Amino acid sequence: MPQQPARGSRLFTVTADTLVAVDLGPRTRHRPPGPYRRLFARPGTRAFTLANLVARLPMGMFSVSAVVMIAGTRGSYALAGAVTATGLAATALVAPWTARLVDRYGQARIAVPATLVAALGSLALLLCVRYDAPAWTLFAAYAVTATTPNTGGMSRARWAHLLKGDSDALHTANSFEQAADELCFMLGPVLAAFLCGTFFPEAGTLVGVVLLVSGVLAFAAQRSTEPPPGSRTSATAAGSPLRTPGMVPLLTASVAMGAVFGSTEVVTLAFADATGHRTAAGAVLALQATGSCAAGLLYGRLRFTGPAEARYPWCIAAMTALLTLPLLAASLTGSLLLLSAALLIVGMATAPTMITTMTLVQQRTPEGRLNEGMTLTVTALLGGIACGSAAGGWTAEHLTPPTGYGVPVTAATLALLIALATTGGRKAP
Repeated sequence: MPQQPARGSRLFTVTADTLVAVDLGPRTRHRPPGPYRRLFARPGTRAFTLANLVARLPMGMFSVSAVVMIAGTRGSYALAGAVTATGLAATALVAPWTARLVDRYGQARIAVPATLVAALGSLALLLCVRYDAPAWTLFAAYAVTATTPNTGGMSRARWAHLLKGDSDALHTANSFEQAADELCFMLGPVLAAFLCGTFFPEAGTLVGVVLLVSGVLAFAAQRSTEPPPGSRTSATAAGSPLRTPGMVPLLTASVAMGAVFGSTEVVTLAFADATGHRTAAGAVLALQATGSCAAGLLYGRLRFTGPAEARYPWCIAAMTALLTLPLLAASLTGSLLLLSAALLIVGMATAPTMITTMTLVQQRTPEGRLNEGMTLTVTALLGGIACGSAAGGWTAEHLTPPTGYGVPVTAATLALLIALATTGGRKAP
């Protein structure tokens, strides 16, 4: 009686004059897990990441919601822009101080009350707009929202704590965080515009407050992955991140890169309006964020042997070169479709540049001051965005929108010169 072949064996038989071999071994192949799968296999990482994404999404909602809410009720975009600019200036002053407290006393202890204060500021703005309060109350209420903690920085701080000594895994984590930033800032304005336009002008702010508070509460509840707070003595001994060698040039370059982002956004809005496609401007900018998000995830799968300092100027150089594409597309063709393709390509250089920047910030920030160091970088970017928006808007209005694309090229060139002067033009790995 024939016996069944053993598992993993081969069966040989003869059919007519042909020898047939049948492999009965298992067909499954055990492929090693990818870098992102290994990253989120660590206990607690999925929970704090999901909570942080919920808390981070409103960051792209609040300014758009405020503009729509104020302009729709008061009939003045100038007032709406001035209120949001005041909030940006207040954030530049308050955010580093909040981050310093987070480093000293812990994320849960500081982030939760700071978020609740910011939520009250957003709700106060809503009520002031709703009940036609004096204009000065809008400025005061929106300034209170500056206490919002840097949720992206807190998430990066957790990765730095969990992956200490594993540079490859930390590179993957930083890449994921940058892709998450791009995704949130791409979806946030779209969600805000949808809520405010579909329901009522205050809907975007209300939903943003709910997401922010619930996300931060869920994030703070993940205590197992929270980095330990630094003592007052150790934080003082470490010194301010601004005193660390190489930190000031890095922040200065971040201001220039922020100008790239701010000017590109405003000029694209002006160009779309000039070509009669004003409603398509959001989709065009979303393409740039999509390119950056995809490039960030791909960049996280790469492995580098050389230092991040050597890659830094090369990333900025690539971004500078690619920024000439929107300038050429707008100036030579005037086609919004070609401009969209150019911005998609430009976005692919944005994420690697910002990932490398954040890696250098983590390396140069003294121990126990990581949240403060990253928040200073975000503040520098926000300041650059404000300057770039003003310069891009002036150029687009007084010259032409296509000419306005020269502003981000100029800002990126300035960032490149700063990076080259800082690193000495080392070769990339």
